[in-house]
Amino acid sequence: MGLQVGDPAPAFSVKDQDGNLVKLSDLKGEKVVLYFYPKDNTPTCTNQACNIRDNYGALLKKGYKVFGVSPDSEKSHQRFIKKHNLPFPLLADTEHQMVEAYGVWGEKTMFGRTYMGVLRTTFVINKKGIIEEIISKVESSKHTDQILGKTE
Repeated sequence: MGLQVGDPAPAFSVKDQDGNLVKLSDLKGEKVVLYFYPKDNTPTCTNQACNIRDNYGALLKKGYKVFGVSPDSEKSHQRFIKKHNLPFPLLADTEHQMVEAYGVWGEKTMFGRTYMGVLRTTFVINKKGIIEEIISKVESSKHTDQILGKTE
């Protein structure tokens, strides 16, 4: 059984695209959105990131700090941000510290092939560091609505 709503969010300390260390402990008192995605510059991941980008103002208005998280490198994240003009940081979880702590590294199947990878999942964390929402059925083109609770 993985993380549940009401659980404390697992601590992390990883670098963003510019090499700055980001720690959950430094975000206490902030509402945080951590969205885990498999790979920079792939169609669904790009669609998801651009949906968040296009609705970023609404997330800021609600007081959220948004972080994308994938196992890609800092350089890959820099290219992804530049190519798609993303206004939020991307965390480079190259050692799988976060994906494993948050339980989003798992078995996937595509085109009949089974492999290990990031399970697209978003965690909304409240100001006290408690998981407020877990979105495991992510709709990439409507993801901001899911985060803000506007889904049907």
